[in-house]
Amino acid sequence: MTMSLDDQADRVVTREDFVVFLAAALADLRDRPEEWENRTLENFLDAWGAWVGDMPGWCANRGEAVPEQPDWHLLAAMVMAARIYE
Repeated sequence: MTMSLDDQADRVVTREDFVVFLAAALADLRDRPEEWENRTLENFLDAWGAWVGDMPGWCANRGEAVPEQPDWHLLAAMVMAARIYE
């Protein structure tokens, strides 16, 4: 059984995990573009920036402080958010 992109993002801990996750995200975009709100680089980067700006609310909803330095797991969460963030 193939792991979902959400599950892969949740399991990112290391740089190597993140590299594998990015390859899976690209494959997911190619295979299921209808699942991606932001399919172009321009839209994706715009959404990523907007989400990072709104990240304090996301952290608050999770009961977490906004990290001073993102880790590989948070970068994967950002990619997942940017694919659908409006």
